[in-house]
Amino acid sequence: MAMFPANPTRLDPYKNFKFRLKWDGQYVAAVSKMSALKRTTEVVEHRSGGDPSTAHKSPGRSKYEAITLERGLTQDLAFHDWAGLVWNYGAALGSEVSLANMRKDIYLEFYNEAGQLVMAYKIYRCWVSEYQAMPDLDANANAIAIEHIKLENEGWERDTSVTEPAEPTLSSVST
Repeated sequence: MAMFPANPTRLDPYKNFKFRLKWDGQYVAAVSKMSALKRTTEVVEHRSGGDPSTAHKSPGRSKYEAITLERGLTQDLAFHDWAGLVWNYGAALGSEVSLANMRKDIYLEFYNEAGQLVMAYKIYRCWVSEYQAMPDLDANANAIAIEHIKLENEGWERDTSVTEPAEPTLSSVST
């Protein structure tokens, strides 16, 4: 049986440039790039001694790839503050890491071209494994200064409560 989309009039796939991220109940300013949500499951091969040389395959451990977030450098401290919870340089012995709150769940919202929320994902138990506070600096360049964080995570799931909205039409266009 063929599967049909919820909106049979939409023929175009969604574009990848309208999204927002939220953690601690706040939208994070100016995030312009996010790497893919990717899960990989190891393959376990096994066979019995009496089997022909063909092996059976079954799923093993699954792992979730780290997510990289990039944004233009501003005065907003969201990346800096979260990275500081994982390792705070110069802190007193025993207080370099904030184990109680270094992990955060994040929420990814994905929008269509009209700015309507069409999909969302919950990403669990994230923590900052890499933080780039400043990019390479070049007096001869003509570019935006970018900061980034790399987030380790322990899984994600689609928020199925977010469903496809009715797409808007232009009422001034005559048919």
